[in-house]
Amino acid sequence: MFAGFENTYSKFNDFSTSTMKSEPGRRTVDASGTGDCCDGCAALVIAAGTAAAVFRKSRRSIGRDSTGSGFAVLAAFAVIGTLKAPPLQIPKSPTFVPSPRVAAPLIVLVAAVVTLTAQRAAAPPADGHALYERACGSCHNGDDPRAPLREALAGRSPQAILDALTSGSMRYQGLTLSGAERRAIAQYLTGRTVRGSVTGATAGRCVKPPMFTEPSASPQWNGWGADVRNTHFQPGPQAGLDADRVPRLHLKWAFGFPDTTSAWAQPTVAGGRLFVGSQNGMVYSLDPTSGCIAWAFEAHGGVRTSVSIGPIGPGVARAGRRYAAYFADQKGYAYAVDAATGRLLWSHKVEEHPLVRLTGSPTLHAGRLYVPTSSYEEGGKPPGYACCTFRGSIVALDATSGDVVWKVYTIPDRPTLWRTYADGTEVGGPAGGAIWSAPTIDVKRGAVYAAAGNSYSGPAQPTTDAIVAFDLKTGSMRWAHQLTPGDLFGCVPGEINCGERPGPDFDFGAAPALAALPDGRDLIVAGQKSGVAYGLDPEHKGAQVWRYRAGGGSGLGGIQWGVAVDRTHAYFPVVELYAPEPGGLHAVDLATGRRAWLAPPAPPVCGKPTRACSSAQFSAITVIPGVVFSPSNDGAVRAYSTTSGAVIWSFDTNREFTTINRVKAKGGSMNGPAPVVAGGMLYIGSGYGAFGLRPGNVLLAFGLD
Repeated sequence: MFAGFENTYSKFNDFSTSTMKSEPGRRTVDASGTGDCCDGCAALVIAAGTAAAVFRKSRRSIGRDSTGSGFAVLAAFAVIGTLKAPPLQIPKSPTFVPSPRVAAPLIVLVAAVVTLTAQRAAAPPADGHALYERACGSCHNGDDPRAPLREALAGRSPQAILDALTSGSMRYQGLTLSGAERRAIAQYLTGRTVRGSVTGATAGRCVKPPMFTEPSASPQWNGWGADVRNTHFQPGPQAGLDADRVPRLHLKWAFGFPDTTSAWAQPTVAGGRLFVGSQNGMVYSLDPTSGCIAWAFEAHGGVRTSVSIGPIGPGVARAGRRYAAYFADQKGYAYAVDAATGRLLWSHKVEEHPLVRLTGSPTLHAGRLYVPTSSYEEGGKPPGYACCTFRGSIVALDATSGDVVWKVYTIPDRPTLWRTYADGTEVGGPAGGAIWSAPTIDVKRGAVYAAAGNSYSGPAQPTTDAIVAFDLKTGSMRWAHQLTPGDLFGCVPGEINCGERPGPDFDFGAAPALAALPDGRDLIVAGQKSGVAYGLDPEHKGAQVWRYRAGGGSGLGGIQWGVAVDRTHAYFPVVELYAPEPGGLHAVDLATGRRAWLAPPAPPVCGKPTRACSSAQFSAITVIPGVVFSPSNDGAVRAYSTTSGAVIWSFDTNREFTTINRVKAKGGSMNGPAPVVAGGMLYIGSGYGAFGLRPGNVLLAFGLD
């Protein structure tokens, strides 16, 4: 990888300038089921013939103006949608987009008949053999004595192969694959078919999907932090819940994610819809009240990020606005799809490094999408890999076109080759500084804040394990406040580019929250895996205002995925997985950093305490007036009083659920996303199958009678 370093490294750090408006293989499944194959029937043959005739007649104009002819075909298929029969697969064709010239006379017909998405061409069947050779063969064909041979894998079940690729020893290799590709490998190796659909959308489709409406007209939770300041605070009118009503919450519906072992994406509620990604790469738009499916979109890889909703194009009157849903995947792509239909607007690969993954949610602000990058170079390197070359970054994209406005790295210096060994192994540095969480926007100061992780290889950089401020317009670095110096973790201890012993791995997984104090001052609140939380002054280059120790810290300890703040307090969930009693929730005075209260960990509801069954609180948290919601590794989500820390409501997710889309689903460990509260409902995913925790694949919705 370092060979010819000056000429070759740029391919891993120079962003792709191609923005794809149409991609073969990306598909959208709508409420009618379009996009999934099915057996036809006599009534459908007649309607399909009519649609095909329209398609043939208009095909000549598709190259010049696919919008008009495409919408005509869409209208013909809308007639099909009125028949009570299995869904029909639309023929492979260019993307259909309604043209203003033909939309007016047809829009009433289409709206009255059925709500359809703009259907994309279905992906060709994945070649399981080719995928296996590319992603798995180098180890399992006998080159690695630790890996079972292909013949041994043939004796396993397809589900066992999928589990290994999502939560087992092959999970890092599985990150580079889409859900359909993982399924193809499992079926190739075992010679058996995986049951059900990879989309999870063959059942549970909305008979009449809710119309997507102006987001500000109804309660919403938009993006990772509910606002661009990443406070994870939901005001009372938006929440529709308070401390008196929360104890009456009960389960309203459940939704299952197929071929997954983790429910790792946080939902978004906006425009009368719920949006959520999944480990197998499907992104869903659901009715937030019932859970039925409006559309489903297939990304290149798993989608762990939250979805952000925003208008398409600047300066459009509210009455005429269209909205996009923005998100990112584990292969390095950012996306914009039509929020109403799921039609792809653009996608852009923001980082070409081979071990890139996009874990932190993009933040949408003022027509730009700020995408943070991370990687699994730290812990998921293949044998013989040249360590290390990845640098964390933020990529600012134009939200309308997907074009790059700027890209900036947390480590300014490019890595260089330090040594090449006789066997060809190369080592170098500096590397690291991954951004695992959503960027935070400071509108007043024109800044974007990012929490940068540890260094991967040396020398350890002063901008790692740090809160870093960048200029919102240009991306230039303004300042960095390092909170743990010398943290080298990911390289081989004793190697020339590494320390004598591994660093503590005290990087940041939690987004910094920009809190507003009662006296009008702002404060950056940050929580670290070290177990220490900080209050930093944005007016004075992140100078420390206070420091609070919430736990001892470790690679799987401290504060992992998120904090929350309201007008008076900051709240910190603690993991401490290796402590005798993991977990705990701390409330701290925003102005002083002094403890207001501590809620000790509750006894685990999953059974005998173990690593997989403990009250460690990995997940991000959410606060509404009077209540803090915190999920736990034991599979329970609990509501705490903001006054005393007393638990006022809880729900045990450790069971199987009957789901809207008929996907077999269960709860498990909870690790990552925060509960989302909007319009009197609470939404939370359950299940996390990595790092020896308990798998699950369900999204749960709670409400009041």
